[in-house]
Amino acid sequence: MKLGIVGLPNVGKSTLFNAITKAGAESANYPFCTIEPNVGVVSVPDKRLDVLRDMYDSKKIVHTAIEFYDIAGLVRGASKGEGLGNQFLSHIREVAAIVHVVRCFEDENVVHVDGKIGPLDDIETINIELILSDAELLERRIAKTIKQAKADKSALAELEILERVKKVLEDGVSARTMELTPEERDFVKSLNLLSFKPVIYCANVSEDDVASSSENTLVKQVRDFAASENAEVVVICGKIEQEIAELDDEDRQGFLEELGLKESGLEQLIHSSYHLLDLISFLTAGPQEVRAWTIRRGTKAPQAGGKIHSDIERGFIRAETIAFEDLKTLGTMSAAKDLGKVRLEGKDYTVQDGDVILFRFNV
Repeated sequence: MKLGIVGLPNVGKSTLFNAITKAGAESANYPFCTIEPNVGVVSVPDKRLDVLRDMYDSKKIVHTAIEFYDIAGLVRGASKGEGLGNQFLSHIREVAAIVHVVRCFEDENVVHVDGKIGPLDDIETINIELILSDAELLERRIAKTIKQAKADKSALAELEILERVKKVLEDGVSARTMELTPEERDFVKSLNLLSFKPVIYCANVSEDDVASSSENTLVKQVRDFAASENAEVVVICGKIEQEIAELDDEDRQGFLEELGLKESGLEQLIHSSYHLLDLISFLTAGPQEVRAWTIRRGTKAPQAGGKIHSDIERGFIRAETIAFEDLKTLGTMSAAKDLGKVRLEGKDYTVQDGDVILFRFNV
């Protein structure tokens, strides 16, 4: 899973990236200090793996991972090449979802590219550049489809959808807000439009506001706008996240409690990412390792097995399955089998989040 961190210059993108990946990306108080996207791989926290490791006395834990791309700050005119914009926009096309960092703090020592703090203006600047870039791509696709339709009338249905998307973009609205059938949605997704990518708005607040963000009027503006797009919102403080990143697990938990927080901004961001992209994790366990595997919600057992190895999908026989909570309660797999809690699932079984699975296959 690849997530692209975007936003105007100096809103805290690289600070956030540094904190969540500990990758040490350059972060400076001037625009375009990031040109090529920095890439960081982050392990997804999953306490269920610790329980399984103790249960199986496993040698190691393997977490599933997310790739974060720190994409340089976009500015007004990016779609026309302003501020190396075309290069940065092409980087966004490579990611599955966008983490749009929005500045919701005042600090006279950190310059704002537009000279004032205004989350809605900042969001509009980025979204309009994505929309303009999409509109240019769509014009070319429509011209191509019109030519196809002269010889193949079936292309007229595709042309109708393209024209609807074009109308939405011309109204200055992101394509992700459109009401589409599942088939139409799949087609529009195949166009790889920037404004169709799912988005998480990441409100970057000051240290004083992180525990009382609901009272921050700038954050409220972001929440209200995100609601109009059915988008997710995560409130973080980039500076605090950097401090958390330097602590061990025990000190980290104590620090969060002092701040009145249940989890770090990174954990909130990961949970929102999974929800946004409709992802879940199933688990495998044994003496060698315990591991989490990420799949899309609704994946059938053979295809889930295919995430581990193509031979499992090809030669799938059955999946010996138990819900993690049941296994945790009963303490051992043998106890679970004795009580009939381990299920034998076939090819039509839809894997659930937290399923602990042993795949049986033959090739």
